[in-house]
Amino acid sequence: MSGKAKVQLNAMDRAIAYLWPAAGLRRLAARSVLSQYEAAKPSRLRKGARDGRSPDAQVQQGAVALRGLARNLEQNHDIARGALRTLVNNVVGPSGIGIEPQPRRKDGSIHNEYAAALRTAYRDWQQNPEVTQRHHWSKVQRLVAKTWLRDGECFAQRLMGAVPLLDHATKVPYSLELIEPDLIPLDHHDLAKGIQQGIERNTWGKPTGYWAYKEFPGGETWTKRSYELKRIDAGRIHHIATVDRIGQMRGVSEFASVITRLEDIKDYEESERIAAKVAASLTAYVKKGSPDDYARGPDDTATAPRELRLSPGMIIDNLGIGEEIGMIDSNRPNPNLVTFRQGQLRAVAAGLGGSYSSISRDYSGTYSSQRQELVEQWIHYAVLCDEFVGQFVQPVWNDFVLAASLSGVVPMPRDVDPDSANDALFVGQSMPWIDPLKEAVAWHSLVEDGFASEVEVMRKRGVNPRDVLEQVKAHRDECRAKGLVFASDFANKDKTAPAVPPPDPKEE
Repeated sequence: MSGKAKVQLNAMDRAIAYLWPAAGLRRLAARSVLSQYEAAKPSRLRKGARDGRSPDAQVQQGAVALRGLARNLEQNHDIARGALRTLVNNVVGPSGIGIEPQPRRKDGSIHNEYAAALRTAYRDWQQNPEVTQRHHWSKVQRLVAKTWLRDGECFAQRLMGAVPLLDHATKVPYSLELIEPDLIPLDHHDLAKGIQQGIERNTWGKPTGYWAYKEFPGGETWTKRSYELKRIDAGRIHHIATVDRIGQMRGVSEFASVITRLEDIKDYEESERIAAKVAASLTAYVKKGSPDDYARGPDDTATAPRELRLSPGMIIDNLGIGEEIGMIDSNRPNPNLVTFRQGQLRAVAAGLGGSYSSISRDYSGTYSSQRQELVEQWIHYAVLCDEFVGQFVQPVWNDFVLAASLSGVVPMPRDVDPDSANDALFVGQSMPWIDPLKEAVAWHSLVEDGFASEVEVMRKRGVNPRDVLEQVKAHRDECRAKGLVFASDFANKDKTAPAVPPPDPKEE
């Protein structure tokens, strides 16, 4: 709408404006707004549903129910389980979020020795990072990401140093206790103490403590005493949550907007499967010529039911006069099922932020369409990865560096800037290559022309550049020791001038 809409005054408007000018002006302003925003006016054809509740009120009403529905779908619906796995695998991946320590000296240069010591200790810690010692670090990240995306949030308690009855099982005394959202009750409120939804906050809304059950609600060890809550200082809790509104403290499942659609798909497919199974059971009937051909009483055996055994190629010649064979056709399977399912899955993918091809396992598009979908979709995975790193992986790394320094396992050198001791580069999953040859040629051209670096290409492939260089160097040194020469060892195209001199046998 361009310009201002002209509002027509009726007789009532003129009368009010004449007797009470101020009231007439307010009436005119209200009518002007309503005339410009038709979407704000509910009608018989549209509900105009709206929600003016606070963020906490919204979460309080639906978060627990949505969490249960999402868990049920993951357990019993293949599409929902596959969609959740797709999100987790593209956010975390098979090896977890990579970390490249980059502590700096006071002059700004990277302290390589300290970084190498941190990497060595970190590799040891990754084997047993949590208190049960059942999951390695990559598995822990996937469990946390799955809980976060499915339930809306996940908690982890940071345990550093000497803790009663706890064996850290790693050189660096630091472990995580993973906590599902059920253990932080949403229905625990104490406004006098500033507690809402199990979280204690100060006057600015900053969490100062979390109130948790001592046992899992409803579990085998659940007793009356289990209703007792213990307070955990906020400084010992990592809380990752899906937050949609400013001021929202507890998370809501990523499946919230697509649960109804997924349930409809599941119910529709189940009904179609049953109908197809019924249709697969061939059913025939004998149609009589007239009502007189049917039995009229218990003593009438002239038309008693008889059994007709069907076999391939058989000829039926024992039908009575006026009888014929009829078949029951259920019109199944439904030819519109595939089209309907594709449309619904596209809507599910849009709501979850996942790739339609990955969720539906439909890769029927061309190379151009597949790549366009991947390029547009990857930003959603990157955003989720950024949230996961910022709310969980980076705080854990900061704790690890602090614990390593305080315990003396990896003491901080004096020439390291303390503010940069935990600086690191967090490497998430890279966008996969649809056509490796085309992608490799493109990256090679960018590197040759100076628009990209070899390190960037390695990271785009999801590998650690430092590890790759060490592996290449070790392999090349071993090959040269055995007299093997590579084409890349020559500086010119004629392969006469070696770029790297062979090792001196005397030095070996």
